[in-house]
Amino acid sequence: MIQTSAIEKNSVLFQVLTDDQVLEIRRASYDVMSKVGFNVLHAGARKMLKQAGCQVKGEHVNVPEHVVNACLNTAPKGYTIYNRDGSRAMEVEGRKSYYGTSTASPNTMDALTGEIHPTYVVDIANGAKVADALEHIDWVMPMGSVQDVPPTVADLYEFEAVVTHTTKPIVFIGYTPKGVELVYEMAAEVAGGLENLQAKPFLIFYPEPISPLVQPEDVIDRLFISADLNLPQMQGPSIQFGATAPVTLAGGIVQGTAESLMCLVLAQLRNPGCPCSLGSNFSVLDMSSGLTSIACPEMSLALAAQAEVALSFGLPTWGLAGATGAKVLDAQAGAESAFSILAQGLGSLNLIHDVGYMDDGMVCSAAQLVMGNENIGMTKRFVRGIEINREMLAREVIENVGPGGHYLSETHTLRHFKDEFWRPGLMARGARETWLQEGSKNMMDVIQEKLHAIIETHAVPAIADKTLSAIRDIRNKGEKLLVKN
Repeated sequence: MIQTSAIEKNSVLFQVLTDDQVLEIRRASYDVMSKVGFNVLHAGARKMLKQAGCQVKGEHVNVPEHVVNACLNTAPKGYTIYNRDGSRAMEVEGRKSYYGTSTASPNTMDALTGEIHPTYVVDIANGAKVADALEHIDWVMPMGSVQDVPPTVADLYEFEAVVTHTTKPIVFIGYTPKGVELVYEMAAEVAGGLENLQAKPFLIFYPEPISPLVQPEDVIDRLFISADLNLPQMQGPSIQFGATAPVTLAGGIVQGTAESLMCLVLAQLRNPGCPCSLGSNFSVLDMSSGLTSIACPEMSLALAAQAEVALSFGLPTWGLAGATGAKVLDAQAGAESAFSILAQGLGSLNLIHDVGYMDDGMVCSAAQLVMGNENIGMTKRFVRGIEINREMLAREVIENVGPGGHYLSETHTLRHFKDEFWRPGLMARGARETWLQEGSKNMMDVIQEKLHAIIETHAVPAIADKTLSAIRDIRNKGEKLLVKN
């Protein structure tokens, strides 16, 4: 049989912007770059931009559209990320979505006690181990900014803690240019050499400029290090609507797109063809409290819209989901986590981070990460959609069973029930009597049991002693260079 125009399986997606609206945002972003421009606080970058055709006056740079388009032409339209062991893990391209952990908070909800305390190196290790065990967490960031080591070497301790406690891909934040160099040096030891790391990168660098429209010297230096090594980076600003960007979603998306394009221009002029992205973070300044919100619906709406703009350029995208403003693991934490995870899964953003944030980013929580893992599982099943073909339509099965029969004994049921249905790992589905007999556990009880089991029993393949020793030598070398007595 020949059946034309048939799709066996179609993902469930949504679109925020029309094609015309995407074009409007692109045109406005080009306008911001050429007419408003940026403060570029890096003399070498300004010289490079001027040579490329930009207008430079002092520290201020206006970027013409032709320069942006030339850089867009050299930027790869995606890249592949491997795991620590060299196996293909993520194809960062198109509408493929991958979820990762929260990061960079000063405080942690202790994975074992639930106590809120400053983030320690052990918390980073525990967070990575939990993420490694969760089947729907695709990649890992250091879950917090450690407070028990000098801040100028925190990135070195964080990377060591993560890479030794997960085999999954890593996204890292470097706190100094030298720190970025040393993290790459450590990663090269794990990969078996720089050439191996470049051939099969298992980490992505994440630099952020300052909104509105400022490119700091140290951020550019870090961006250049990644570009020079030809290793992937997910550049992008962090924007607050109403504070560091216009209060309107459209205006904030325009500014965020312009700032992200500027990061791409810097990377491509430095090393044409280096793997880049076009990401932004969005949050809302709550005018009643003066605090930021990273779990509001407007955030997910703006991220999905900006991703559509990035996708129109063919570039990878960045999201933020699984976060909450809640202070404890309660109904608010579950609702905000589930909403953003589903919204951005439907929006098909590529790298969706910050699963596990609480208190609007001030606390990283392994418990919230475990809850987010459950929500991601539901989302992945929902977005997968419904498969339509002869086997799945089941006409023969319906005919065989007939009126008044049942399907429990059908081989068709046995063949498909495991893949067709999502099964919860945390949520109660049994009878009330069974729930009572098992101790009447609420969600927090179940999550804490799971966390204890992971931390006590989950085994991450060990890094060879020789490699581990080399990593620590690099960390110690960095500490001598970067810590001032």
